[in-house]
Amino acid sequence: MPTTIPLAVQSLPARERILQTAHTLFYRDGIRATGIDRVISESGVTKVTFYRHFPSKSDLILAFLDYRHQRWMAWFTDALQRYGGNAGALIPALAEWFGADHFRGCAFINSVGELGPSLPGVVEMAQRHKHDMMVAIANVLVLSEQREAVAQAMALAVDGAIIRVQMDGKPDAALQALQRVLQSLLAS
Repeated sequence: MPTTIPLAVQSLPARERILQTAHTLFYRDGIRATGIDRVISESGVTKVTFYRHFPSKSDLILAFLDYRHQRWMAWFTDALQRYGGNAGALIPALAEWFGADHFRGCAFINSVGELGPSLPGVVEMAQRHKHDMMVAIANVLVLSEQREAVAQAMALAVDGAIIRVQMDGKPDAALQALQRVLQSLLAS
């Protein structure tokens, strides 16, 4: 059953409507489970218009990942600043994301899990995203010789927490475990 296209999305240019619709569907339902015909139908464009902007589903997937990266990184860096701009900001920022009604894990972890190396570019985009997430974490840590190594370990722990929330459906246990890991890393 098609979802209703929000009025704000209906007024966007066709490419943006397609991209935002794909973003919603790919993130919520999965990339493989979402066919092009569904994206076309729910974005309110014709097949000709769709293929003019995205010659293949692969092109749309890569555009989705780039769009998701831009949106998520903007939110993440903003959230870290809103919660204090220091290492203590990581837990409340992630609690905000994990508690959102639309949370379905990390789009990049999910995409690599679904597609792996079968679509050139997916793994590379995921690696870029994870690197940028690590840099954002490093930027809220106190400057030290170990800052990058600690940020890498924290980023790995964050990925583990993301997967745990996906499996449990509740963020509390993951956030508590992540808090203990972060405290240990900061104390070392």
